[in-house]
Amino acid sequence: MNFSLNDVMPMLPEIFLLAATCAILIMDLFIADERRFLTYLFSLAALGVAGAITWSTATGVTAYTMHGMFVDDLLSDTLKLILYVTVGMVLVYSRHYLHQRDMFRGEFFALVLFATLGMMVMISANHFLTLYMGLELLSLSLYALVALQRDSAIAAEAAMKYFILGALASGMLLYGMSMVYGATGNLDITRIALLLQAGVGSNLVLIFGLVFIVAGLAFKLGVVPFHMWLPDVYQGAPTAVTLFIGTATKVAAFAFVIRLLAQALQAFSGDWQQMLVIMAVLSMAVGNITAIAQTNLKRMLAYSTISHMGFLLLGILSANINGYSAAMFYMVAYVLTGLGAFGMIMLLSRKGFEADKLDDLKGLNQRNPWYAFMMLLIMFSLAGVPPTIGFYAKLSVLQAVINAGFPRLAIIAVVFSLIGAFYYLRIVRLMYFEKPHDQHAISPSLDTRMLIGANGLAMLVLGVMPQPLMAMCIYAIEQSL
Repeated sequence: MNFSLNDVMPMLPEIFLLAATCAILIMDLFIADERRFLTYLFSLAALGVAGAITWSTATGVTAYTMHGMFVDDLLSDTLKLILYVTVGMVLVYSRHYLHQRDMFRGEFFALVLFATLGMMVMISANHFLTLYMGLELLSLSLYALVALQRDSAIAAEAAMKYFILGALASGMLLYGMSMVYGATGNLDITRIALLLQAGVGSNLVLIFGLVFIVAGLAFKLGVVPFHMWLPDVYQGAPTAVTLFIGTATKVAAFAFVIRLLAQALQAFSGDWQQMLVIMAVLSMAVGNITAIAQTNLKRMLAYSTISHMGFLLLGILSANINGYSAAMFYMVAYVLTGLGAFGMIMLLSRKGFEADKLDDLKGLNQRNPWYAFMMLLIMFSLAGVPPTIGFYAKLSVLQAVINAGFPRLAIIAVVFSLIGAFYYLRIVRLMYFEKPHDQHAISPSLDTRMLIGANGLAMLVLGVMPQPLMAMCIYAIEQSL
C-alpha cells in the first residue's frame, strides 16, 4: 500500500502529537524530579505545535484519507483548535495543584496527551472503526487518570465505577454499530448516510441499532438515564482530572454526536429526535433538582453538567444547521465556564485542603474580592444570566428549538433553568453574605492568576459580543455537513 504526502497531510497533527507524546514519555524517564517542570513545558509545546500544524493545514476544503476512514474538514479543524486551547488551560490550571499532591509526574502529562490524541481521532473520524478506536484510546487514558492518586480510596472507587460502566456503554455502542453494519453492509459514515437516504436496509434492524448507539452516546455525554457515573467520578477523581473530564471531553463528545447522528443517521432524525427529547427533559430535571441537595461543590457541578448536557441535546434534536451550530456554541460556552469553575476550586485549594465543599466558599469576598468576582461571573454564566456567555448560549439553543417546532420543550427548559439558578445564586450568597471559615491567604502562581482573569474576561466579552463565535460555529457546520 503506497501513501503519498497528500494522504498524510490531513493526519499530520495526530501523527505529530503521537510522536511528541512518545518522546515526552521517554524523556521523562531521564528527567530528575526537581526538573519535572520540563515535562510540563514540553507538553504545552506539543499542544502549541499541533495547533500550529492544524491552523496551517486548514484549507476549508474537505479532504478524506485512509480510504475514507479519516476526514479533515472545517468542523474538525475548528474543534481541534478549541481542544488544544482547552487542554493547555487544563495543564496551566493544574500545575500548582499537582505539585502540592506529588502528582506532577510524566505519567499525568502522557495520559492527558494520549487522551487528547484519542479525542482528535474521534473529531476527524469518518468511519465507525476510527470512531471506536479514538473513543477507546480516550476512555482507557481517562480510567488511568481517575485512579492516578493511588493512595486515595475514593479515587480508586471512582475509577472502578467509571471503568465498569464505561465498558458497558462501549459494548452498547459497538453492538449498535454492528446492527447498522448488518443493515447497510458498510461502516463508512458518508456511505451509510447515502444508503439510508436511498432507503437501503431493514428499518427494524436500523432502529434497534439506533437505540443502542444513542444509549452509548448518552453515557459519554453523561445524560439521564446514563448519568450514574458522573457525580462519583467528578467527586472521586483529583480535581485536575475532573477539570479535564469536565471540559476537554465535551468537545470530543459533541463531535461524536455530530458524526453519528447528524451525518451517518440523519435520515433517521425523526426517530432519534424522540429519544433525545426524553433524555433532554430528564437530564434538565434530574440535574437541576438533585444539584440543590448537594454540599460538595464538585458533585454539585457534576449534576450541573448533567443539566447542561440536556440543554446541549436541545440543539442537537433540532436536526438542522441552526440547531447544530447553537449546540456547538453552547458546548464552547460550557467548556469555557467549566474551565473557570474547576480552575477556581484548584486555585483555592492547598496541600491537605481540597476546597471542594460549598462552605469553603463562605466569605470569599472578604478574603479576596477579585476571586469572588471571578466566581460570581462563572456562576452567572452557568445560570444563564446576562451579560455572560452562558445567557446567549441558552438563548441560541432555545431559539433553535422553537424554530424546529418544539415550543413546549423550550418552555420546559426555561423552567428548569430557573430552578437551576437557585443553587448557582446560593454560592454567590455564600461568598458575599457569609463570614469566612478559612482565613488562609490565597496566593496562586502568576500564570494561574493571569489565566483565571483571562477566563473571566472571555466569558464577559463573548457574552456581550457573541456574534463572531456564533458565525464561526455556523460556518464550520455549514461547510462540513
